[in-house]
Amino acid sequence: MDLPLWLQYLVVGLVVAAALWIFLKKQLPGTLRRARLALAAPLVREGRPAWMRGLARRIAPPAAGSAGACGGCDNCGPEPKR
Repeated sequence: MDLPLWLQYLVVGLVVAAALWIFLKKQLPGTLRRARLALAAPLVREGRPAWMRGLARRIAPPAAGSAGACGGCDNCGPEPKR
């Protein structure tokens, strides 16, 4: 049974898009981060619908760094027992 030609093209396109995404994540993470920010920034502006703002939150990259609310000295936990 042969698949319709458009379905074959769709499957190949999805595979190529997934491979490109993996390549960008592994080889060019800074470029991918800037691209995601450029795509998400216009969608979060004031006055945009809620669904558009939610989409922008999904597109935007996660916050960089693991610093806490105080600035990230990593010494704000309880003192270890001796």
